[in-house]
Amino acid sequence: MSVHRQVRKVTTHVLNEMKLRGEKIAMLTAYDYSLARILDKAKIDALLVGDSASNVMAGHETTLPITLNEMIYHASSVVRGVSRALVIVDLPFGTYQGNSREALSSAIRIMKETGAHAVKLEGGSEVIESVDRILSAGIPVMGHLGLMPQSIHKFGTYVVRATGNEEAEKLVRDAHLLEESGCFGIVVEKIPAMLAGQVSSELNIPVIGIGAGPHVDGQILVTHDMLGLTQEFSPRFLRRYLNLNDEIQGAVHSYIEDVRLKDFPNKNEQY
Repeated sequence: MSVHRQVRKVTTHVLNEMKLRGEKIAMLTAYDYSLARILDKAKIDALLVGDSASNVMAGHETTLPITLNEMIYHASSVVRGVSRALVIVDLPFGTYQGNSREALSSAIRIMKETGAHAVKLEGGSEVIESVDRILSAGIPVMGHLGLMPQSIHKFGTYVVRATGNEEAEKLVRDAHLLEESGCFGIVVEKIPAMLAGQVSSELNIPVIGIGAGPHVDGQILVTHDMLGLTQEFSPRFLRRYLNLNDEIQGAVHSYIEDVRLKDFPNKNEQY
């Protein structure tokens, strides 16, 4: 029987077992209790409380503005809705870059105050000191390479990363470095499919892709994008499984009409 069908609780060890058996890992983002509960009941393997909450929940143009306190709020809400999935929380911009002591303090706050199971941070050799210090405290760490939204002002664009030899070679080196340091997995974002497949084949830890093709160990999408709640974001790699934007607007229009016509509430909907 498949690993993911057997387990009652997904752990980092379970994800590693899934990779060893060639079973694909399914991940989505979550930012609140109600949606996290639905996703968990659907048996999603892992939920990322992403700093994409800055865009999706708060309406910012980038992920940079979201604070550690706000991430802790979202993560706490998600954890309360989950009984099976592994919950991973993004360390927000400014809480780990260039200061490994602050990185450890940030990670400890997330683990203690949310009940989450792991943290994720962006970068390779540039942040390895922070990775090492967090891991030294026994906190599981997931890496993130390729397109790194927290570095958007450095890149200046959201185009595909690592298309040139130099950047591709650095990405492969960084992936090995993160594995050697003790990370339990890595997200690779918006990189060529063949490069992502190379990284996945060379590493023993799970490599999760977003816009990185099929040759990786699992996939992650932003739930609000996948369900069609957001309409402005339509990259090539996004598959919409529902169009909740239209569904919700239709329901609201019906509600407004029923209120206007005094059809709601009816006799069965009052006390």
